[in-house]
Amino acid sequence: MLKTSRFTVVLLLVSIFLVSACSRHGLYEAAMDWERSMAGLEADSITVGELDIAYLRNSEANDGDTIVLIHGFGANKDNWTRIARELTDDFNIYAIDLPGHGQSSKPLDLGYTLQEQTNHVARILSALNISEMHLMGNSMGGGITALYAATYPEQVKTAVLFDPAGILEYENEMVDMVLAGDNPLIPSKPGDFERLMDFALEEKPFVPWPIMGVMEEQALANQEVNEVIFDAIKEAGFESYFRNTVKHIKAPVLIVWGKEDRILDYRNGEAFRKAIPGSQLEILPGIGHAPMIETPEESARLFREFAKPRTSNAG
Repeated sequence: MLKTSRFTVVLLLVSIFLVSACSRHGLYEAAMDWERSMAGLEADSITVGELDIAYLRNSEANDGDTIVLIHGFGANKDNWTRIARELTDDFNIYAIDLPGHGQSSKPLDLGYTLQEQTNHVARILSALNISEMHLMGNSMGGGITALYAATYPEQVKTAVLFDPAGILEYENEMVDMVLAGDNPLIPSKPGDFERLMDFALEEKPFVPWPIMGVMEEQALANQEVNEVIFDAIKEAGFESYFRNTVKHIKAPVLIVWGKEDRILDYRNGEAFRKAIPGSQLEILPGIGHAPMIETPEESARLFREFAKPRTSNAG
């Protein structure tokens, strides 16, 4: 099945290249459009104050609930296309490029602590007229999701945290690497992006080399803003604030963690479960830092089962 899927993707890309004589960047855009289309999504954008915000939404709206998806550090809205493919038939999806990421504005002086990013998300959702949702976030986006659920309890029906940031009782190899001046999350030279993929994901999706090359170019171009954001999200004293805030979450919370996560140790999942009243924890063997990419079908199934009593359209 995997080999067949890879062959289909490669054949599609070759066909696109032959028909349109695409450059690598044109090929990348065509492949992204195809991936989004297969997930029932299309790209859109909105201006929020001084910021241009890019996002993905359903190509065709339905009568189901809204799900808002918040990506992690250095990532973007397309991290969600694989899980969205499992959900757009029954839910209205909004996958947002946070400020400083993807195709959204990247001012260096905006303010990128998790608290500030939570405020940015609130402004974006208000501009999109989204007042009630299921909220999912991965890594940094998981921390933002938790803070948002605590800050705007009337808006969040359920929250799903995939390998979230915010509590670090257990450290792993990445902490030592960062302290040694080698941050695997911020590519700075050719080859670093593939290294990041290998480090973050245990079950890596197939990405053809032209697409990987463009993704690396984009990551290298974002090095400066990534360094600013990373410094902001590791502010001193934040964990105490985070714990004191998330204990007030009222919405049902599902925590999903890949056991092979090399960025945020899966044992922190239990600390999250204890910190958020009534939350539920699922540990996924053989999965790394991004379950929604590595095992989208299982991630979607866990959400559906968890959210079913709280959705207007259970699917």
